[in-house]
Amino acid sequence: MAPVAPQAHCAVTQGNCGIPSQLIEEATVKQLLEQAAHRATAYLDQLPTRRVAPTGEAIAALAGLAIPLPEEPQPAEATLRLLDELGSPATTATASGRYFGFVTGGSLPVTLASNWLATAWDQNSAHFGPAPATATLEQVALGWLLEVLQLPAGSAAAFATGATMANFSALAAARHAVLARAGWDVEADGLIGAPPVTVVLSEEVHPTVLKGLGLLGFGRKRVLRMPVDGQGRVLPDALPRLDGPAIVCLQAGNVNTGAFDPVAELIAAAHAQGAWVHVDGAFGLWARASDSLRTLTAGTEHADSWATDAHKWLNVPYDSGIAFVREGAALRAAMAVTADYLPQEGPQRNPSDYTPELSRRARGVDVWAALHTLGRRGVAALVEQCCAHARRFARELREAGAEILNDVVLNQVLVRFGDADATRRVVAAIQAEGTCWAGITVWQGHTAMRISVSSWATTDEDVTRSLEAMRRVMREVRG
Repeated sequence: MAPVAPQAHCAVTQGNCGIPSQLIEEATVKQLLEQAAHRATAYLDQLPTRRVAPTGEAIAALAGLAIPLPEEPQPAEATLRLLDELGSPATTATASGRYFGFVTGGSLPVTLASNWLATAWDQNSAHFGPAPATATLEQVALGWLLEVLQLPAGSAAAFATGATMANFSALAAARHAVLARAGWDVEADGLIGAPPVTVVLSEEVHPTVLKGLGLLGFGRKRVLRMPVDGQGRVLPDALPRLDGPAIVCLQAGNVNTGAFDPVAELIAAAHAQGAWVHVDGAFGLWARASDSLRTLTAGTEHADSWATDAHKWLNVPYDSGIAFVREGAALRAAMAVTADYLPQEGPQRNPSDYTPELSRRARGVDVWAALHTLGRRGVAALVEQCCAHARRFARELREAGAEILNDVVLNQVLVRFGDADATRRVVAAIQAEGTCWAGITVWQGHTAMRISVSSWATTDEDVTRSLEAMRRVMREVRG
């Protein structure tokens, strides 16, 4: 028998050999969380005055994080300090009121706080039994979302990481439903030998929808494309003749122009041919929360499924997407999982029966907190305020000599500063100048700057400062 090695000396409490004592001593945990709160608050406090894009020096300093893996435990305070001192300066200030890049809203203060609390709870929100609080908050939040977005009561809904997985989840339900009608159990038997499914979508469909179709086995190229007009809207008479199982994907809010497909006509035509209609409304679906903007989405409620993001216009922390499906049984059939060790089905709703993930964070907590704090009127005001800022950007940049390519119906503004080369140079200079940050895009053959106004934090003063910087840079670059 081999000799037993002597037990290594353990210099930490409670016999947790190798684990730093500051991780298990209550007083130190409290101090660490207070330090984190102090550092996070300091980060937020400097957003109004700091540049939006990080400096080159801050990015270069990130090399200080690429160090050899420590052999021994390190003080937690030192870890936190290193993250803050090297990481914070190298972030893009997406929580700033002057970030207009991707369609992303900064986190509402209450959702940042609720996110911290939910992280402390550390619940795996897969099943009601082990996580009753977060499962309940999720169910209530999903019900409130149906009300705010005025979607059919009783629809099933589920939280996912973002619109990519929300679209995927809704389209999985669509796949189940249209093949079940044709007598095929796709979850049991797969797609080999299944009746072919026709998938129809916009010429300007968002790539996340294509990704979802690829993951579901439909293929990204085996689709029929519908032509669009000069604003990126599907033409009302573009729907082809459909035979057999079919899925039609429409848009509420073109990612470049903010335009809406004529959903009322297209849904009616698709349903007349027995097709399932899915609406990708990653940000545009939130127009339904506003009395003044809801007409843009007229008829959307008649679709079979919808997808949106809460980390866009509801301004909750990343990541938070939502899938809604009118036929809840189809979503559950596509997503539910069973195993001997999992809690058995009961009267309560198990969140993981409706999502791709089993292990999942408590996204419903942030959404509940946002909706409870804002209320119906607050959500509408948030959306309307962003759209008002977008209209001002378009008006004043046009007056300054820039070309606005789109009808500004929502929160998206496409700006051209001359030819493609001139536009690229102006956009690069605006990003480098630092006052604000807007992205670049190519839409219908035109290179343009895309301004997306999505944050509660954007004020009139933020818009004024950003416009001044844009006009100044435009004059300097164009000469």
